[in-house]
Amino acid sequence: MSLRLARLPADPAAPFPDPSLALREPDGLLAIGGDLEPARLLRAYASGIFPWYSDGQPLLWWSPDPRTVFTTNAVRMPSRFRRQLRGSGWVATADTAFDEVITACATAPRPGQEGTWITAQMHRAYRRLHALGHAHSVEVWSSTGGLVGGIYGVAVGRMFFGESMVSLASGGSRAALGALAMRLRDWNWPLIDAQLDNPHLRSLGAQSWPRARFLDAVRELTACPGAPGSWTRRFGRIEAHALAPVRG
Repeated sequence: MSLRLARLPADPAAPFPDPSLALREPDGLLAIGGDLEPARLLRAYASGIFPWYSDGQPLLWWSPDPRTVFTTNAVRMPSRFRRQLRGSGWVATADTAFDEVITACATAPRPGQEGTWITAQMHRAYRRLHALGHAHSVEVWSSTGGLVGGIYGVAVGRMFFGESMVSLASGGSRAALGALAMRLRDWNWPLIDAQLDNPHLRSLGAQSWPRARFLDAVRELTACPGAPGSWTRRFGRIEAHALAPVRG
């Protein structure tokens, strides 16, 4: 590790280093150590920082530049996929199967990837955040009641920080992202953090923002009043056809 890399103290209330001090290689690596206590995690997200590490590694904290984001009014639903959704009978809900979604995210095979960064420690930490009303899942269910996709992340103020999503049937994660974006747009939440760029996220409409621009938005949105708690009733049920209106 570089000598520039800060080591976090044991106190979970301790501040994080300024993200501008993050390494360029590997891009965004900012600090090491600490823990995944709820107070530290929420402070990290509100500072534009997230944990990401694998089994056998120390706890690593990141703030990459640029940052990958979705604007909630620009998640991409191609015409072929919209036709699929209209006939699918799928339904999206929130916070009805958080553990099932995070487990699927951790265990689903991903091309070119061995293992998972969702360690047992991470799993426990996000389940705790969920129990406290700060971490949320969106689930997509088939017409027969099986889980076909999902996404989970952390809400602070009016900002949603996406952590992972999964497809258990073709298009399941795209439908979950679309349902999340639709409901956040209804609530006047403009952004979803997607952390790191990849071709799949770009195909869904993700954008790359300079870190400074992202941090400005995060400061503004996380300072807005939040409402921790279950999203199940507030989110309601979104029928798949609502994600795929017929365009004239």
